[in-house]
Order: sequence, then C-alpha cells, then structure tokens
Amino acid sequence: MSVYQSAHRKVLISGASIAGPALAYWLTRYGFEVTVVEKASAIRGGGYPIDIRGTALDVVDRMGLLPRLREAHVDIRKLSFLDTDGSLIASVNPETFSGGTEGLDLEVRRGDLADALYDLVHGQVEFLFNDSIATLDDRGDRVEVTFDSGTHRAFDVVIGTDGLHSNTRRLVFGPEERFHRYLGHAFAGFTLPNDFGLGREGVIWSSPGRSAVLYSHGLGDRVHGFLSFRQETPPFHAFRAPEAQRDLVAAMFPERVWHIPRLVTAMREADDLFFDVVSQIHMPTWAQGRVALAGDAAHAPSFVSGQGSSIALVGAYVLAGELAGHSDHAEAFAAYERKARPFVERNQALATSGSTFVTPGTQETLDRRNEALRDPAGLKRTDRQAAYTGMTLPEYGDAEQRATRPAGA
Repeated sequence: MSVYQSAHRKVLISGASIAGPALAYWLTRYGFEVTVVEKASAIRGGGYPIDIRGTALDVVDRMGLLPRLREAHVDIRKLSFLDTDGSLIASVNPETFSGGTEGLDLEVRRGDLADALYDLVHGQVEFLFNDSIATLDDRGDRVEVTFDSGTHRAFDVVIGTDGLHSNTRRLVFGPEERFHRYLGHAFAGFTLPNDFGLGREGVIWSSPGRSAVLYSHGLGDRVHGFLSFRQETPPFHAFRAPEAQRDLVAAMFPERVWHIPRLVTAMREADDLFFDVVSQIHMPTWAQGRVALAGDAAHAPSFVSGQGSSIALVGAYVLAGELAGHSDHAEAFAAYERKARPFVERNQALATSGSTFVTPGTQETLDRRNEALRDPAGLKRTDRQAAYTGMTLPEYGDAEQRATRPAGA
C-alpha cells in the first residue's frame, strides 16, 4: 500500500503567508488533502520587499515560479548610507551589502510572492479565511480542532505556519516568552508619499543605536519608511497601544536633520503602521505529537537576517517531502528537523551582523562601519553567501512517484 493511505493524509495548515501556501503546494503534489486556515479575509497583498536567495531559489524553480518572480523582481539599484549629520558616506550595490549574487537573487514584494504561491494551489486546497484555531486536542490517532467560527473537525496532522507570534505554537508548546529571543531593537514600518524623488533605491541614516530608512522598490508614488532603535528591554507597554508606539518612536528621533522630521510625522499619521521588536524564535523541537511548526512559527530569524522567506520556503519543501516519504508522522517530523535545522540556525546567526551593520550600537561600531563603506571593494560579505547556499535540497522523487502510483501498486 502507498504511504498516502496512511494516517497523516489529511493536513491542516494554520497561516497563509509564505510557508503555509508553499507547504500546501508540496503536500497537494504528494497526494495529501490539505486545508489552510487564515485569520485574514484574503491573501494579504502588497507589503515590504523580501529576498529569495541561495537554496530557496532552487525551491521556487522546482515550483515553476522562477519566471513569474523574475518579472516581479524590484531590482533595487543602490543603497546609500548617510552619516549622523545627513551627509553621504557611500552608495553601494545592494549585493555588496547583502552578500548576495547579482543577477541571481530575487527581491519581490511580500504580497507578490504570497499571490504567486496562492495561485499555485487555488482550487486544489481548501482555504478557510476569516477563521483561526481556537483549540487543539491531540488524541494520538488524530487531532481534534475547534475553530473560532465554532466549526469542529479532525485532521491527521496540523502544521502551524502562523508567524512570529504563532497561535498554534502557543496552544501546543506554551507561551511565546519561552522561545522568544529579543535582539535588543524595536522598529516601526509604514509607507509615505514619495516626495523624495527615490526610485529603486534605499537610503539609510544612522546614529549610534538608531537608524532611519527610506526604501523605494519601484517608481511609484509611495515609499517604505522604517525607524529602528536599540531598546534594552522589549517595550511591552506599547504593543497593544498604538499611540504609545508612536510616542515612543517619535521620542527616539528628535533630530532636525535629513528627512527625520518628515519620517516621524509620516509615522504618526500612517494608517498602515507596523510596530514590533527585532527578535527570533528558538525552540528545542519543532514538533509535538501530531502538531509541527514551520516558517517563522518554528524559527523566525528576524527581518535583519534577510532570510525569513527563504528559509520558510526551504523548510516547507523539506517538511512536505518527509511527510510524503514516511508513513509515521513522528519519523517524518524528526527527519524534517534533522535536515533543516542546521541550515536554519546558520541563517538565524546572520541577524547579529545584520543589525550591527544597519543600526550600529555605539559610535565606535558606527565609525568602523562607515570606514568599511568608504572602501566597498573589501565589504563583500561572503560569510552570508555561505549561509544562503548552506543546504543542498533533498530529492523526494520516490515520494512523488508514489503520490501518482495507483493504490496498492
């Protein structure tokens, strides 16, 4: 009998951003019956640019998405770094900063990737929008799920791909505080009118412990603004109080240089303000019973690593392949973690150097960064390229053949 008649055929995925739809694609390809629940009313479009590099490029190529994503590539041409007084230090090629490969790496809007993934599985996967998991009861041979809508259903396996602040993780593994690793920074992101003449470029102003960024991924009339700052302890008081968030961020940027006043005003007025801390998720295991985690829910690397979407895509590929190749879910989860964890941890480690480069914590580190920028020939960050490509994708061809083989063959 094919493994696809075994007890993990019906899968619930919680979260429909990047890891969830990618996992749904591979599981559907291998013959699983997949349901995706998402608290939002639809796939969320737009958003800030994300990167697809290294091993993740192989994943999207195998999914047939590479041509579409190449068309969506935003092709940022330069990054300009400013000193505390607003004067230009240097402008560099983005790959010089990221350690990526020019002409190969992709940068697309998060929504463009999410739309592409959704289009792959729309009509083949059941999507439950405007809903979320209320309770999970692992009965050993199945998982009984109650949704916020009041619906009750049973699944063979449940996978949480619901992000940094995962509801699935909280329900099964416990409070986020157990796994949350704060990296000492908070940030506010928002959009504002492109009154700066920016096109396909980013501009970064830095002062010890603080940075302000304008980022234009095209030639449109809106740009992304970011205000990031060091904070010794997480500002818990501000998480559920938007006005407290705005007051905290504004107080950290009193300067009247460059476009700082304009950014602060735009942050106060923004209707799309996103405030959070720079943090990671570190878990001793990504699975418990018939429930597992993937993407940021399992191992958020923080946005300063630049690798959240890439490792989510790789992890989804591996998890689906291992579920397809094992009749026992516990064996599949163990193999998934054994193969993916070294790659994940290597990319999580990039966050420390990333945050130091964008937001140097002291005047000394800021001076060192500025000196390095003035000689960009020696700035290429080859250590990052090794992390991006630090995993060779397993081949799951036998599993795919079993998926298309008649039952009992």
